[in-house]
Amino acid sequence: MSDRHPNQTPLATTTLSQRVALALGTHSRAIMASVGVLLLGTGVTAFGIAPLAPDAAELPVQRITEPALTLPALPSLPTDHAFTLYRSDTVRRDDTAQSLLARLGVNDASAHAFLRGDSTARQLFASRPGKTVTAETNDRHELTRLVARWLPNDERVFHRLIVERTDSGGWSSRLESGELTASARLASGTIRSSLFAATDAANLSDSVAIQIAEIFSSEIDFRRDLRQGDRFSVVYEVLEADGEAMRPGRILSAQFVNDGKAHEAVWFEAPGSAKGAYYGFDGQSAQRAFLASPLQFSRVSSGYGMRFHPISGQRKAHLGVDYAAPTGTPVRTIGDGVVSFAGWQRGYGNVIEIQHRDRKSTLYAHLSRIDVRKGQKVNQGDFIGAVGSTGASTGPHLHLEFKVAGQHMDPLEVARKSESVPLQAHLRASFDQVAAAQRLKLDAAAAVQQASAE
Repeated sequence: MSDRHPNQTPLATTTLSQRVALALGTHSRAIMASVGVLLLGTGVTAFGIAPLAPDAAELPVQRITEPALTLPALPSLPTDHAFTLYRSDTVRRDDTAQSLLARLGVNDASAHAFLRGDSTARQLFASRPGKTVTAETNDRHELTRLVARWLPNDERVFHRLIVERTDSGGWSSRLESGELTASARLASGTIRSSLFAATDAANLSDSVAIQIAEIFSSEIDFRRDLRQGDRFSVVYEVLEADGEAMRPGRILSAQFVNDGKAHEAVWFEAPGSAKGAYYGFDGQSAQRAFLASPLQFSRVSSGYGMRFHPISGQRKAHLGVDYAAPTGTPVRTIGDGVVSFAGWQRGYGNVIEIQHRDRKSTLYAHLSRIDVRKGQKVNQGDFIGAVGSTGASTGPHLHLEFKVAGQHMDPLEVARKSESVPLQAHLRASFDQVAAAQRLKLDAAAAVQQASAE
């Protein structure tokens, strides 16, 4: 008989996996204890091996010696080496020779005395401020040369004052005149609040902003028609003296997108002519028979139509346009004509009336000064007087009226609807060449704005 349990399997017939399972089941505790001892021994072994590493301080030291490379000796610098310092600034309204030289970093009593005493050098502080000055000094801050440049007027010339130290240690001065050179620059901007704010953001001067408003004044009322998001691109001249920018010149081409509509203009002078005008790229003149404003881009304080009179307090028709401006602001005629009246008219104070063709007339009131006489011929844009507050007026402003056959009309509407003069046929080829060149530059200015926006 066999003493085997009925469920036991003969060892000879069991598989390896069955044997392992049987051993784990029978001796599980002993096996786990053995594994723990083995792991503990390994840890102890690991911690025991670490201290057996050799001490770095006891390792043998070997010294290696190599010869150092010898560099060639540098040449000694001369102790009397001189150098020149340059500094630039502008002449301020209250500047003296002492204050200007101090701001330029010049410490030179003889230069100070010469600028004060020399009649030519004193022109640096005469006339209007804003002259650009460049000083050259040595390493002891003594002046060696001073050059100043300024514009005497709006012509294309500039003055150059040169003050130099002579070989004998004294000083010399001379005044020269030079011709300004023009270079073209591109700019663009977007209207957020006003035209001036947009041109400021584009680093454009007020004169460029005024020109933009003047060029498109017959199509856009820059006081009432601007919209947020309107944009402009412009190509303009910069007048330079010895390579230094002195002032902006004329706008050469411009585009203004107002309320989604593009308005464009390009400057064109006929070959051999010293007089030019603005045209559309289609050759249609941008100049109308009447200007939109008798002042350069000024705020309209009271428009055409019904209003409460500021003095009587009664509601009555205001048959003109009022332009708020400081006393003395130049007033220009908005169209060609003949002065029919120049004098005093009761509540209007000093008044000028001009008779234009086709039974049209204009009236300019509250003037502080009258600069024309009755019967005098005037051309569009000629200055005829100055803003004031004469007559029944609450403050300095210009009152403008426009009549057609004795009937009052809105001057702004008349200017917009007045006729323009097309380009003469024999000038078309020359104009197309100028327009094509300006089109490329104007598109480049617009592309710069687009790239900046993206």
